[in-house]
Amino acid sequence: MSAINTVLYLVHVLCVIAIFSLLAHQWNKNPRKFNPGILHAGVTALVAGLAMVGMWGTVHPDEVLNHTKVGIKLLILITILIIGYKNVKKPVLAKNTWLLLIGLTTTNILIASLWH
Repeated sequence: MSAINTVLYLVHVLCVIAIFSLLAHQWNKNPRKFNPGILHAGVTALVAGLAMVGMWGTVHPDEVLNHTKVGIKLLILITILIIGYKNVKKPVLAKNTWLLLIGLTTTNILIASLWH
């Protein structure tokens, strides 16, 4: 189970990096367009994260899962996906929407790495 958890963790981290890099790739673009890969990476990160939470008791029997942290990260990722689905067919991604997506992704990364 530990090996599966490690693979899920790597998939989750790579998907979050993909979301951030696909958003950052639009930095100098004019007009900015929403890359559908952000949605694919977001859903994959969501599935991998939920699988890791489901396996937590088996993989880490002596540790207590921080449900508040997981819940906040889940809400942020769902918000990113909702905004993404609303903008996937639009020809132009507004700068404010793009900045919001960058901010939410950065917040999610910071919560994951700094909140212990």
